[in-house]
Amino acid sequence: MSLRRVVVTGLGALTPVGKTAPAYWEGLVAGRSGAAPITRFDAGKFKTRFACEVKDYNPDDYFDRKEGRKMDIFTQFGLIAANEAIADARLIEDDVDKDRVGVIWGSGIGGLTSLQAECIAFAHGDGTPRFNPFFIPKMIADSSSGNISIRHKFRGPNFVTTSACASSSDSIISAFNYIRLNMADVIVTGGSEAAITESGVGGFNALKAMSERNDAPEQASRPYDKERDGFVLGEGAASLVLEEYEHAKARGAKIYAELIGGGMSADAYHITAPDPEGNGVVLVMQNALRDAGIKPEDVDYINTHGTSTPLGDGAEVKAIQKVFGEHAYGLNISSTKSMTGHLLGAAGAIEAVACIMAMQHDTVPPTINHFTDDPELDSRLNFTFNEAQKREVNIAMSNTFGFGGHNTSVIFRKISE
Repeated sequence: MSLRRVVVTGLGALTPVGKTAPAYWEGLVAGRSGAAPITRFDAGKFKTRFACEVKDYNPDDYFDRKEGRKMDIFTQFGLIAANEAIADARLIEDDVDKDRVGVIWGSGIGGLTSLQAECIAFAHGDGTPRFNPFFIPKMIADSSSGNISIRHKFRGPNFVTTSACASSSDSIISAFNYIRLNMADVIVTGGSEAAITESGVGGFNALKAMSERNDAPEQASRPYDKERDGFVLGEGAASLVLEEYEHAKARGAKIYAELIGGGMSADAYHITAPDPEGNGVVLVMQNALRDAGIKPEDVDYINTHGTSTPLGDGAEVKAIQKVFGEHAYGLNISSTKSMTGHLLGAAGAIEAVACIMAMQHDTVPPTINHFTDDPELDSRLNFTFNEAQKREVNIAMSNTFGFGGHNTSVIFRKISE
């Protein structure tokens, strides 16, 4: 059985540095930090008092009040990004067969805002179980894919992947395979997350995973810098419309790029810490390259996981050098988390969009906030520090890793006949 080709025909994004896909790209190229003091709650007593929030977000701008109250904010984010991608791909106006259009989404945490609010309300009550009837539908992670399919009447494969911060990359790979295997013609995929809550920030603080650079939030996410002290929590969503190549051509769809490979692996090492030698990361990149049928030297750009943690950044760099050898010095490497923060389960989706836009514009977005070289990292590597760089980008790889040792890598190529 021959595998079908899969292309990207729509993009959508709602991020801390831009609330549409074009605005997101503009924010990345400008090197804009999305980090600022938290506004969603009073963080005055927290170790970390800043995050990368979606700026000036008001659900009333997107939903009528009755509809918005039935969805957790992570689902709202997902539906907004998916709507943009679906419109961009002209899926509705072209009247595609909706039995062959699916939604495969990713979220690492799901409706944390709703879960926290309902538990606090119960704890402050008299013990009488008064819960919002929409509590469970708002909280569960698959409410995102469900709401997208209901809105647009897409009746194809529909589910959510949950693998911590690798969730939306796993959703992209799942969508890729469903189309390759002729189980669907089009899949709306991506991920959304909204964990900037008291429990989300407090929980990650307890793990000592987040930066506590409260005096300069905009400089706190500094991947590959010697003084990095943890990640910055972000929120938002991104969506890609994946489509079988001939199906896209037949309806005259705009094609952004071709998805040519996806790899998965496990560190099998620790529930939160990465394998310090990067062995699982080596394996996932090798798997993705093998799936894509390309050589390491064919890759031009890697959007790294690069969370700004002392252990994680170093392990990923070691793995890149092992897989790419001398070609590692000819690559551009960058971490857009330096600007967006870490969107957890949505990270893979927004970074896949960044890779596609890098190919569209032959521009590599920067790793901002570099101040001090880390002597443990090879200075010959091009981390694209502080400013975007123009270069021809024909093939781009996106790496995403999650607690539990989940590793994913996806590879996009400029479209060719």
